Amino acid sequence: MKLNGSQIIVECLVEQKVDTIFGYPGGAVLNIYDELYKNSDRIRHILTSHEQGASHAADGYARSTGKVGVVIATSGPGATNLVTGIATAYMDSVPMVAITGNVTNNLLGKDSFQEVDIAGITMPITKHNYIVKNVNNLADTIREAFQIARSGRPGPVLIDIPKDVTAAVCEFENKKINFSENYRNLPIIFDYQLREVAEIIMNSKKPFIYAGGGIIRADASEELNEFANLLDIPTSTSLMGIGGFDQANPLSTGLIGMHGTVASNKAVVDCDLLIALGVRFSDRVLSNHKHFAENAKIIHVDIDLAEINKNIKADYSLVMHLKEFFTRIKKYLKEKKNPEWVKTVQSWKKEFSNNQVSDSLKPRYFMEAIYEATNGENCFITTEVGQHQLWAAQYFTYRKPKQLITSGGLGTMGYGLGASIGTQVANPDSYVFNIAGDGSFRMNFNELLTMSKYNIPVCVVIANNGVLGMVRQWQTAFYQKRYSQTILDNVLNYELLAKAVGVDYYYAETKEQYKKAIDSVIKNRRPAIINAIVDTDEKVLPMVAPGKPIDDIMLD
Repeated sequence: MKLNGSQIIVECLVEQKVDTIFGYPGGAVLNIYDELYKNSDRIRHILTSHEQGASHAADGYARSTGKVGVVIATSGPGATNLVTGIATAYMDSVPMVAITGNVTNNLLGKDSFQEVDIAGITMPITKHNYIVKNVNNLADTIREAFQIARSGRPGPVLIDIPKDVTAAVCEFENKKINFSENYRNLPIIFDYQLREVAEIIMNSKKPFIYAGGGIIRADASEELNEFANLLDIPTSTSLMGIGGFDQANPLSTGLIGMHGTVASNKAVVDCDLLIALGVRFSDRVLSNHKHFAENAKIIHVDIDLAEINKNIKADYSLVMHLKEFFTRIKKYLKEKKNPEWVKTVQSWKKEFSNNQVSDSLKPRYFMEAIYEATNGENCFITTEVGQHQLWAAQYFTYRKPKQLITSGGLGTMGYGLGASIGTQVANPDSYVFNIAGDGSFRMNFNELLTMSKYNIPVCVVIANNGVLGMVRQWQTAFYQKRYSQTILDNVLNYELLAKAVGVDYYYAETKEQYKKAIDSVIKNRRPAIINAIVDTDEKVLPMVAPGKPIDDIMLD
């Protein structure tokens, strides 16, 4: 059958089982939006307030479901407004397809109105990108883009489409899409390699697991929990790996790195074997790489060859999918106990365990009250970036993967509100709480209008301390309290803002007020803001100063 380019785009999206896209229309994508209008019963479109919000919404949709998120924007400034969201997805290995319009083929390269080389701009922050100049190539390009986005180490792919291509007509044939993974580009891992690694694990006296976001992207959380329990191995996670290991498990040591727990940071120094699974050894985890796991042999398993020996040299490395690793190595393992080592790690877990336990309202209670109200079930936590992000990571008990939706690699302030919208849209029966700082919140609070327009029942908890908290914390610790440009004004009236955009508003400066607000949010299921007051000098602790050994831990 003959279809035009816009019809082909819609048909290919349906082929890929896309049910929701996020975006903002404009001249270069009018043909596409006209077709979306005609097919609104097949694909839901969420109109955000800004293209950046749309990109973060597609990201949150993808992280919370494991599906490919889709965002669409017009040419020029519409396309460039996606850049931060694309980079955020790229750094955290999030499967996303961004579709941008462009000027017609005959105007490309002529500095035409709203023309920009978005393919060139995004080349370093995408797995791949395309500019489709011929309608005959459009369908295969879209299909290939989705396959690239979700296969191997996931990531964003951009498709730039000139406007005349969306109107041009060609022959189109529907195809049945194979959604199975493609590992053809991975090296062959032989049984003897797995046998050797298993022997190292069985012979270790003080093994320790450092699990990253790769566990969640590989959907290998269940296998990780089984692996750690079988071998009695204490297990930490990076920020991106949170939820990949059940934090209610006594073997869980929590977060590792700059703001990691005492147990995680001491264990990685004292262990004799570090098993690193789906990690990239970020500088925020390593601190001083010369002293990281310096007494241990290191086993590194990752699907991306580029991560092997990039930041830390591994003694044993396996480039393979984590599900395959767990499945194949199991036959060379047997149940093992490490009682003395586990006892030592458990003793470290008690150090600093009462941090922020108080009768007054503290950030720890922000998260504990949400956990108590939801029983930790059917609940997603999204965050902006800053102190509140780490409090959200530290003080909620994450029992399953994909519960924490946060920008780790790029650290994007303004990420959380858009991401919370995408998460709630993808999981309409769940509770979604976006934990925000007052600094991050003001960057993209225009997306409150999106929440209100579609009645998306996200609750935004603003940790309101009147400052750019994390920067101020560094200024306190390392800049002799020279608070350059980190004190925010008090002009913004959150109650009037909530009223203006049509969302519920709650104020809390005591634990009782906060709990009452959370209970109301749970009951009412409406878009809401909780303005929760935090002391100006509240800190994120523990902390390891940049460049210091990972066990050189600041507790005050």
